[in-house]
Amino acid sequence: MLKIRVQEEDFDAGAELAALAGEGVGGIASFIGTVRATAAAEQPLAALYLEHYPAMTERAMRRIAEQAMGSWPLIRCTIIHRVGRLLPEQNIVFAGASSPHREAALCATGFLIDWLKTGAPFWKREEFCSGESAWVEARDSDHAAASRWDK
Repeated sequence: MLKIRVQEEDFDAGAELAALAGEGVGGIASFIGTVRATAAAEQPLAALYLEHYPAMTERAMRRIAEQAMGSWPLIRCTIIHRVGRLLPEQNIVFAGASSPHREAALCATGFLIDWLKTGAPFWKREEFCSGESAWVEARDSDHAAASRWDK
């Protein structure tokens, strides 16, 4: 079972974890990303603004979740990504997977979040406390993490 959502409102991480449980589940893994208070350029961050093209973004997220379901013996898989203007310490993303065994759940969750950091069609703009802003590019370390899943 897949759950894919792109939304402005916050999510309840506890409820999402509970929804990953069920018959046959032996392991649940998740990643919850939050907005940092300091930008990549070490400047104080006022907010992070995320834009997306709904049809393209949701289709790409579903495709990567289906790839995870096909690569590991998952029972459930959830990806929730927020858009709009988010403040430091607010939730931005939830990626979770459940499986009969922990290793599959952990690997699938790592795969999902690495893909979201580098390949998901979101456009991020950091708004600094100084009043300036800058678009965010995926870092080399993000690409290196994602490359471990290349087959």
